[in-house]
Amino acid sequence: MRAPSEPAKGGSPDVEEFARNVARMVEEGGKALAVYLKPREEGRHDDQYAEVTDVVKTIGQVADYWLRDPQRALELQSSLGKAYLDLWANTVKRMAGEQVEPVVQPDPRDKRFADPEWSSNQFFDFLKQAYLLTVQWANRLVRDAQGMDAHTRQKAEFYVRQIANAIAPSNFVLTNPELLRETLASNAGNLVRGMHMLAEDIAAGRGDLKIRQSRSEMFEVGRNLALTPGKVIFENELMQLLQYAPTTSTVLKRPVLIVPPWINKFYILDLMPEKSFIKWCVDQGLTVFVISWVNPDAKLAQKSFEDYMREGPLAALDVIERTTGEREVNAIGYCVGGTLLAVTLAYMASTRDQRIASATLFAAQVDFTHAGDLKVFVDEEQIAAREREMSERGYLEGRKMATAFNLLRSNDLIWPYVINNYLKGKEPAPFDLLYWNSDATRMPAANHSFYLRNCYLENRLSKGEMVIGGKKLDLKSVTVPIYNLATREDHIAPARSVLLGSKLFGGPVRFVLAGSGHIAGVVNPPDKMKYQYWTGRKPTSANLDRWLAKAKEHAGSWWPDWLEWIKARNSDEVPAREPGGGKLAPLEDAPGSYVRVRD
Repeated sequence: MRAPSEPAKGGSPDVEEFARNVARMVEEGGKALAVYLKPREEGRHDDQYAEVTDVVKTIGQVADYWLRDPQRALELQSSLGKAYLDLWANTVKRMAGEQVEPVVQPDPRDKRFADPEWSSNQFFDFLKQAYLLTVQWANRLVRDAQGMDAHTRQKAEFYVRQIANAIAPSNFVLTNPELLRETLASNAGNLVRGMHMLAEDIAAGRGDLKIRQSRSEMFEVGRNLALTPGKVIFENELMQLLQYAPTTSTVLKRPVLIVPPWINKFYILDLMPEKSFIKWCVDQGLTVFVISWVNPDAKLAQKSFEDYMREGPLAALDVIERTTGEREVNAIGYCVGGTLLAVTLAYMASTRDQRIASATLFAAQVDFTHAGDLKVFVDEEQIAAREREMSERGYLEGRKMATAFNLLRSNDLIWPYVINNYLKGKEPAPFDLLYWNSDATRMPAANHSFYLRNCYLENRLSKGEMVIGGKKLDLKSVTVPIYNLATREDHIAPARSVLLGSKLFGGPVRFVLAGSGHIAGVVNPPDKMKYQYWTGRKPTSANLDRWLAKAKEHAGSWWPDWLEWIKARNSDEVPAREPGGGKLAPLEDAPGSYVRVRD
C-alpha cells in the first residue's frame, strides 16, 4: 500500500508550525475537558447512566444469544474471519497489480466515502471495506438473534447503528483522507480551531456538547426570521396568540388557527419570507392565528396535557370568536401539535362543541403503533429515568429531545458537523432551518410524562382509552373533514404511522403524502417546485405501498391542493380583519416575546 496521503501542495508541512499547533490543540482540548467536567464537579448531573445501562443491557441480550451456544459462537467468528480473509486476498491481488472488484461497496448515497481517495488509495479502500464488512456482520448479529421481542430488537438495531456510525473511519483524522490532507495543509491549524469550537459548544451546552449546525449569529427571530407582520392579541401562562395582518382586501370567512408543536417553536412555519407558510396563507386571503407556546421553566412543572388543551387551542378558539365574531374555524396541527389537536377534537365531540369546522394535520400521529425509532427511547425503565430527571428540574431540557431527534439521522445531523466543525475547524454554513432546529424548548414534567406514557408507551388515544377532562376520548366521534398530511421520508412521524391514523376518524379524511421529510415535506413553497405529493382514497390499513400503487402523483407543493380543499368546505368571504378586530388591544408585535426565550 502507498502512503496514506500526499503532502500539501507546494511542499511538505512546516514541522515547527505543526508542533506548535499540536500543542495549542492539546491546550484547547484541555479547556474543552474542563468545561465538560465543571458541572459534574459541582454535583450537577443527570440520568445519563440509565441511557448507557440500557445500551449495554440491550446489546448484552444479543451477545447472550450468540455466546450461549458454542457452535453458534464459532460460526459467528468464522463468518467475520472469512470476510476479512476475502478482503485481505483482494488487497494482496490489487497490490500485485491485478484489477479486482471490491468485496463490499458503500451505498451510492453514503456521503462519508465520496472522496476519491477512499477508492483510489489502497490503504483507505482497505479501511473502508473492513468497516463496511464489520457493520454488515454487526447488523446480522441483531437480525438473526432468535427469541428477542420486537421492542428489544428495534432498540438493538438502533444502538448498533449508532455505534457503527460513531466508529466510521471517516470520523477520525488519521483514517479519513480528506481530513488528513486538511491537517497537513494547515499544519494542524484545523484541529486548533476545532478544539476551540468544541470548548465553546460544550460551554453552550452547560457541560454537554451542543453541536452547532448553523451560524447562529446570522439569524435572529424578528430580524430575519418570523417576519410576517402581526400582533400578539392574547397571552396566558402557556401561550401567546398571534393574529397576522391581512394583505388582501377580503378574506375567507372562516379563520385559520395553527397549533404548532411545543417541542419546537412555531416559526418553522414562518422562516424567511420566501419559505413562510404563514405568509403564504395570509397572501391567499386567510385570517391566520398562531399559538406561540411558552418555553416553560420549573414554575410550570405541573402543567398537564389537559392544561395545554384548555389553555392552548380551546382558549384560542374563545379569543378568535371574540375577535372575529366567527364561531367556526379551520384548525391546523403540526407534529405533536397535531396530536393535541386530534385530542381536542375528540374532547370537543364529547362536549358537542362544534367550533372547529375542519382540521388539518401536518405529519402528526394519533396511532403510535408504527411510530418509528423514537419508540427506542420509550419503555418503562427509560420513562421512569426521564421522570426522575424531570422531578428534579420540573421540566425536560430541550437539548434532550433535540439530541434524540438528531440521533434518528446521526449521519446527517451529527457526524458531518463533528467532522466539519471539530476536525476541519470550519464554521457551518448559515442555514435558517438548522438554526431553528437548534432553538430547542423545554417541556413541563407533567405534560411530557403524560405524552410519553399515553401516546408512545400505551397508545391509548388509538384504543379509545385516553381520558382528558373526565372524558374517555373516541376518535370515531370526530366527524369533521380532515386533511391528513404525511411526508414520505419522515423519521419522526413515519408516513406509515400517519397513514394508519387516518382510519381512526369518523368523518371524511383526505390523506396526502408529500415528498421529502418531516420539515422539508411540509415547508415546501409552491414557487420552488421541489418534491411532489400524492393523493388517493382514505386509507384502510398501514400498507403505504398499497396506497401509493393507486395514488395519483402531482408535481410541486401540496399547499395549493390544501387551499382548494379549505375553500371547498366554505368559500364565503368577508372584509379583511385587522389584528384584535377592535375588540382586543394588541399586546406587542409578532412574533412576540415567548418565542424569543431560548433554552
